[in-house]
Amino acid sequence: MSNVFEVAGDVSLFGLRAVTSLFRRPIEGDQIRQQLAEVGSKSLLLVIAAGFALGAVLTLHTRSTLVTFGATAWIPTVQALAFFLEIGPLVTGLLVAGRVGSGIGAVLSNMRATEQIDAIESLSIDSFKYLVVPRIIACTIALPILTIFLDFSGVLGGFLAEYAASRLSFQMYIAQSFASFEWSNFYPPTVKTAVFGFIIGTVSAFLGYTTNEGARGVGRAATRSVVISSLLIIVIDVLLIKLIFFIFPESAI
Repeated sequence: MSNVFEVAGDVSLFGLRAVTSLFRRPIEGDQIRQQLAEVGSKSLLLVIAAGFALGAVLTLHTRSTLVTFGATAWIPTVQALAFFLEIGPLVTGLLVAGRVGSGIGAVLSNMRATEQIDAIESLSIDSFKYLVVPRIIACTIALPILTIFLDFSGVLGGFLAEYAASRLSFQMYIAQSFASFEWSNFYPPTVKTAVFGFIIGTVSAFLGYTTNEGARGVGRAATRSVVISSLLIIVIDVLLIKLIFFIFPESAI
């Protein structure tokens, strides 16, 4: 148990160091853009496909239940609320943790094992700011954007499933989907996804950057990055729901 708290403290200090490094020059703009492309664009197809499939499946299951109560008119509203408030942020976080988290852990641990990080530092370059900070920034920025794509692809998948069953028009489906939304309802999911992105970037970078097991540690860093990031996202999601509703009571539906 003491080892768990020790690791948690090390990761927290690692994240705090990354936050404070944001305000120090130089700003690694090229690295940030490169990592945004790696995290964002290369994860986009996976996120859209997952959202579309989940949207269609959720509508089919929801319809089979609501038909019993004669409440099929609520299907678009239930679909949109489920995706934008909970399914979108959580599923996107887990998908990115699996795809990007393992990559960050593997790349940085391989650079440590092959002494590339030592070579960078020998050139008087801050390896932490050059390698770690851009990856954390990219994850924090990209995750809310990817979540938006998953949300809307989920709504589209739900519409196609509903259209096949009831021939409901697209305009009517969209109007019913967002009838219960206000702008305040979008703040909590955005905050959550940014936190999830920070967790993925920090945990994965920590496990890769601090490994000292040589080549054997590359695989371990990749695997542990996925597992620990995913577990933290699930736990933090539960805690953030209560915290966000306390801070933004008007966002509770």
